[in-house]
Amino acid sequence: MIQVNIPTLETERLEFRAPSEDIFADEIEFWQSDRSAGMGGPEQRDLVWRQIAAVIGHWVMRGYGRWAVYEKATGKYCGLVGLWYPDGWFEPEIAWAVMQHAEGRGIAYEAAVASRRYAYKELGWTTAISSIALTNSRSKALAERMGATLERTYEHPSFGTMEVWRHKGPEELS
Repeated sequence: MIQVNIPTLETERLEFRAPSEDIFADEIEFWQSDRSAGMGGPEQRDLVWRQIAAVIGHWVMRGYGRWAVYEKATGKYCGLVGLWYPDGWFEPEIAWAVMQHAEGRGIAYEAAVASRRYAYKELGWTTAISSIALTNSRSKALAERMGATLERTYEHPSFGTMEVWRHKGPEELS
């Protein structure tokens, strides 16, 4: 049996845990809504399960990935945030998708900054991108708040035209 040690992280308000089937119901709600449009959704139940399996498998194959993020005060699941670099992707990415109840509260920002810090300090990354749908103004605002800048657009084979936002490197953040 393949096993991987997925680290837990904490910030002031959040706990980052290994993703598991426990998030399935929340992820179905997200992926069957229009909120998932910029990420290829809406999706059917069986494909949502496969996506969660892919998030877990990414940890096995790459040694890093996206965490299931929970609010410490309530224990409520907030979304998947972390590191993403599947086969065929052009660069490692800081990725986020939060549940509606977590929007507008700085949760995605707090989680994305912690994920970037982990990538730079623990994995030695020197740069990262975030790939964002043209119509996703909230994610663009988050990328800007993190200090990322719009670098270019590209054609994603499944999602259409996307933007590449370049994060500052670790030396620029010090």
